[in-house]
Amino acid sequence: MSLDALLAEVDPRWHAADGEGLDEALLHRARRSRLGRRLLVGALADGPASHLLAPSPDGPAALVARWSRTRLAALHRDLGVLAYAPAIRAEVGRDAVKRLKAALASSYLLALDRSVWDAKVDPTLQGRLSSTLATTLAAGDAFATQLSDVLEHQGRAELQAWACQREPALADWARLVYPPGALPPAHLPEKPLLVVHTHHQNRAVAA
Repeated sequence: MSLDALLAEVDPRWHAADGEGLDEALLHRARRSRLGRRLLVGALADGPASHLLAPSPDGPAALVARWSRTRLAALHRDLGVLAYAPAIRAEVGRDAVKRLKAALASSYLLALDRSVWDAKVDPTLQGRLSSTLATTLAAGDAFATQLSDVLEHQGRAELQAWACQREPALADWARLVYPPGALPPAHLPEKPLLVVHTHHQNRAVAA
């Protein structure tokens, strides 16, 4: 993968210390020149992409190719679904279940699968997850969009918490394709997270 292709996937706001991003025209010119690309990559390597862009024989190409934006989004969604399993399982109302099934499709079964995770959490966390889910269910026509956003953010938090310790280069990459910003607390145990991560990784390798 060329540096230009890699840089094209990085959210522009990572290129500025204030989080606002570089001027679009300036960023475009930087990406089109060898020196500009080196400067952009150098700044990332010294900051938010220190693991991803660390010197290595293969560089970041294999990881970036394996974890495209689409595959990362799918991984984040399923991790978010699993993280919200305690609240999803607690929703037993006919209308709520129907809407969750429609919005989550096959991922709804992941939330119910006790062989992946028993979804036992403390009452405080259960209450927070259930409250957030109830808010999305009360959003009317915006339900599916709000639910998707909630699951994405939670999934990103779960992946970051794990990957920062286990696969820091992946943590860097998964962070860079989204704008800088705070994420909710993570709570998934490692074993169920690995089940989901391995499933998506195997699909990426086989593709």
